[in-house]
Amino acid sequence: MGKITGFLEYNRALPGKLQPEERIKNYKEFYQEFSDEETNAQAARCMDCGIPFCHSGCPLGNNIPDFNDAVYKQNWKQALEILSKTNPFPEFTGRICPAPCEGSCVLGLNNESVAIEHIEKSIAEKGFELGLIKAEVPAERTGKSVAVIGSGPAGLAVAHWMNKYGHSVTVFERDDRIGGLLRYGIPDFKLEKWTVERRVQLMMDAGIEFVTNAEVGKSVSAKKLADDFDAIVICTGSTVPRDLDIPGRHLKGVHKAMDYLKQSNKRVAGDQLAAEDEILVEGKHVCIIGAGDTASDCIGTSNRLKAATISQLYRRQQPPKERQENNPWPEQPKVFVESTSQQEGCGFQWSVVPKAFIGNEAGELTHIQTVTVEWVEENGRLKMIELEGTEEKVPCDVALLAIGYAHPEHDNVVEELKLQLDKWGNIKSTGFATNESKVFAAGDARIGQSLVVTALAEGRQVSKAVHQFLGFNI
Repeated sequence: MGKITGFLEYNRALPGKLQPEERIKNYKEFYQEFSDEETNAQAARCMDCGIPFCHSGCPLGNNIPDFNDAVYKQNWKQALEILSKTNPFPEFTGRICPAPCEGSCVLGLNNESVAIEHIEKSIAEKGFELGLIKAEVPAERTGKSVAVIGSGPAGLAVAHWMNKYGHSVTVFERDDRIGGLLRYGIPDFKLEKWTVERRVQLMMDAGIEFVTNAEVGKSVSAKKLADDFDAIVICTGSTVPRDLDIPGRHLKGVHKAMDYLKQSNKRVAGDQLAAEDEILVEGKHVCIIGAGDTASDCIGTSNRLKAATISQLYRRQQPPKERQENNPWPEQPKVFVESTSQQEGCGFQWSVVPKAFIGNEAGELTHIQTVTVEWVEENGRLKMIELEGTEEKVPCDVALLAIGYAHPEHDNVVEELKLQLDKWGNIKSTGFATNESKVFAAGDARIGQSLVVTALAEGRQVSKAVHQFLGFNI
């Protein structure tokens, strides 16, 4: 490393954030300026460790020590070249990745880990600023064509790598804009949509074709695509949300979280929504059920939409603030870290389970009946026990269900092509290949809900499999 004593000389530092009362006034990203010199110092904290566990902590296997060294030496071109070999979209992961690499950082054993996520974002934005990130038009075309179904993280990654190999790529997206989860699932205050549009334009300039309002298996025939293309890669995501089968689920005011977030993203983009379909929370009591990223995004969105109160309910007990003995380094630390959205204002109730939605005579939600639970170990597993006398009626006008996703939708390309499913309802594959000739699957549609960075890794790996299937060596 260029500064082998850097970890002794510099403390971890990150860009400052606007105060919550300021940032909830709009949907802009709220991180403040951070100079190149400050970022260079953060890169200098990367140790000359014998085994860089951050490599395995990152699903993409990014060569983190080498790009840190290049950043410390202010060689942004080299840093970008190193990063781009594994990660096609560092401007996304540098903003929204939970950074499992940092949880595996050797420095994290007895100090704060290297600020890898921030450094990654800095490399990407510096690359755009210096004109280093350009459309990558293949020198030659192979004459082979690939259809990609879905334009979320996995689909975009497949399109990138397949085009880079020289194949002609067409991406089919059922929504009216490209990006999938990046476009409609993640709020602008975490990922402003100009970042997606910027990348999609570069991909179009590189020769990738995008077709919107095209749902394969419904408005577009999957069998015709199989006839027209040499290979098909399904990247439709895990989009069937888990539901809550309790009394009152039918009441007006109970919604799936992704419906709410998609509406908000459309509204921010300037779209007009049908009044009867809008989920409005201004001046209302909002309860968010769940504790993942989607739940956190609902909190931030509800604060910006001026909800009267926001409560977050989760059945599990609060994680510890420090690693426990059964969660050793270099595993991802299972600790509680307050999200930026929670910092903006939210009441959190741990170990609480919704038992029923309660409404008025008009069929409108007014309360959630909850009960406190305790988790006890039984035969080596945790068992949930409801505590008598802890029932409570929580005021609630809008309930948002953010309890995860079960599997991809089956009534589209899966049904038309009669694709086999695994026991969880995901598309079954062997080495990414499905039971249907020349049809492959990747991302959440294949492995279940995961991280954006994992979807990007899936996209890269399936591209290698498809490239070999088409008769080329890697």
